[in-house]
Amino acid sequence: MKDVLKKVENLVAKSKTVFVASIDENGFPNMKAMLVPRKNDFTQGPKIFWFSTNTSSMRVGQYQKNPRASIYFYEKGRFNYQGVMLIGKMEVLTDAASKEMLWQFGDTLYYKKGVTDPDYCVLKFTAERGRYYSNFKSESFKIEEENA
Repeated sequence: MKDVLKKVENLVAKSKTVFVASIDENGFPNMKAMLVPRKNDFTQGPKIFWFSTNTSSMRVGQYQKNPRASIYFYEKGRFNYQGVMLIGKMEVLTDAASKEMLWQFGDTLYYKKGVTDPDYCVLKFTAERGRYYSNFKSESFKIEEENA
């Protein structure tokens, strides 16, 4: 399993876009493309990812009602396609420490009031399991708690 986790880590590092899914009030998945996470924590495998977004967004409201989520990274090569779907939970964080951790120069373009802007929040995704695809083969894996 360590081999597939290393491949996943490499794929995430190369990705330019991530697809993020939430569940709406009718139980249907909602998907959108986002910029890659601003921060990853691979000390436990491909487990924790942090994103910045607008507190007022539809997706934030969905995660607050139902934290089940999925993220998908991919790379399309000339002859090979690889992707990984990670399934887990998304937390909406509005505390000062989380917001300051992800804040970057230029974010005032989106959040006029700066790091304390109430429309700026952090999404923390914690993966529980995943499925990796490459070379016409898929492999499912769990992210074990003992790796925590």
